[in-house]
Amino acid sequence: MTSKHIVDLWMVFLVIGLPGFVGAHVHTPSPASDPERLALAPLIQEALARNPEVVAARQRVEALRARIPQARALDDPELKIQLWNTPETFDVTRTQRTIYGIAQRFPFPGTLSRRAEIASRRADQSVHQLLAKEREIVAAVKTAYYELFYAHKALEIHHEQIALLQQFFAAANAKFRAGRETQVAVLQAQVELAKLYQRLPLLEQRRQTARVHLNTLLDRNPRSPLGIPYAPPPRRSPLNGQEIEQRALRQRPELREADERIKQWETTARLARLRYYPHLRVELQRWQNFNAPDGFGGNVTLNLPFSFWTKPKYDAGVREAAAHIQVARAQKQTLENLTRFHVRDLVTQIAAVERIINLYTTTILPQARQTLKAATAGYRTDRTDFLALLDAERALLTYKLEYFRALVDRERHLAMLERVVGGEL
Repeated sequence: MTSKHIVDLWMVFLVIGLPGFVGAHVHTPSPASDPERLALAPLIQEALARNPEVVAARQRVEALRARIPQARALDDPELKIQLWNTPETFDVTRTQRTIYGIAQRFPFPGTLSRRAEIASRRADQSVHQLLAKEREIVAAVKTAYYELFYAHKALEIHHEQIALLQQFFAAANAKFRAGRETQVAVLQAQVELAKLYQRLPLLEQRRQTARVHLNTLLDRNPRSPLGIPYAPPPRRSPLNGQEIEQRALRQRPELREADERIKQWETTARLARLRYYPHLRVELQRWQNFNAPDGFGGNVTLNLPFSFWTKPKYDAGVREAAAHIQVARAQKQTLENLTRFHVRDLVTQIAAVERIINLYTTTILPQARQTLKAATAGYRTDRTDFLALLDAERALLTYKLEYFRALVDRERHLAMLERVVGGEL
């Protein structure tokens, strides 16, 4: 068998057998087979409505709001019945005296309002925690959405490269038959095609992973079908880092939560100082006497929090609240510093990615396409060897993937920046 016959057999296997072999093991439909488009905005709304973490944070808000009326309410009143001089027979109908009493405890003025304020501050913190969780989920949905877009685009580009390389293989084989090309070029084309088919399962797995991740954020069945995401929007105007930083310091939910925590502990400190004052317990009584006039009575009770054997615990409560105030202020300062850093860092990264995208759009991709076009024309006229043609094809594939990776990275950085800011940019 001649080398020409060997090459012919290789071509038959590669063009007919190899695609069928790969397709039998990995389902790799062409991106064009699923025309349904997947919009981002409805997915964000669905995630905010159904994501379990958001639902749990929302219920926590309701739970903490329900504590406010509990905190401002008085203790339960006490009802008391006393039987005096009960005979030895325990005949309660012949007691010498029966006393009915009702008592109520009244804390020192301002205590209940302080308790209600603390509960309200905690509820407000949970509201900001909910907002922060919503921003986190929105950023995660946007990231997963554009990762799914990139996975679809990578498969689409890969199929285009397979089709293009099959054309190169056919051209190399035709030139080899005509005696204008070596067997090495044909074998190189076969190897390149085999490598492309080898990567298909990995690309399909990445697309499946991106789909499962997005479905999980939406609280859907991980296997639920999803359409093809839209490409990222066009290039945005430059971001004003100083303006974004000031906006983040004003409205970031975590910072507003830190403010509420400081106020909560300041109120707790005031409440701790109120515990130095006595609480009042008032009791009204009705006396029923056997063979004697009935009457009314009562008593008033005060606790003594300033006694020397109990006062130290109230002192410790004041010191504890003061320490928590300092901790809360330090945490807020740390968060402000991190917010400034993250804003500056992300704005810088977005600007750098924008420059890279612009470079790919205006220079790299047009030149890579022109290089491949020139290499293809040169190969047809025997002015370029097959290796140069493969290098041009590989370069264009790499640049396309890097360009779309840069688009997705820009959207990922923007989503992270919006999470730091606490709102859409």
